Amino acid sequence: MSCRICGRRAKSEFCRRHEEAYKSILEGYREWREAMSISWREYLEEIAKNPYSGRWVKDVASYLLAKLAAEEKQ
Repeated sequence: MSCRICGRRAKSEFCRRHEEAYKSILEGYREWREAMSISWREYLEEIAKNPYSGRWVKDVASYLLAKLAAEEKQ
């Protein structure tokens, strides 16, 4: 199986680095959601444009945003 983002070997949807970034995004969203009213899409958009977000996190956020957009078109 290959990572859906970078094509590296993966045991699931993402390679190890992108999987770690995905888990970090999920944990961060739980905290943000408790602190303020923010949607999943808004959170991902904030991550994607934040200059302090790391490369792997930005990759995952961009992938998830594209996936959301594709689902909305169906």
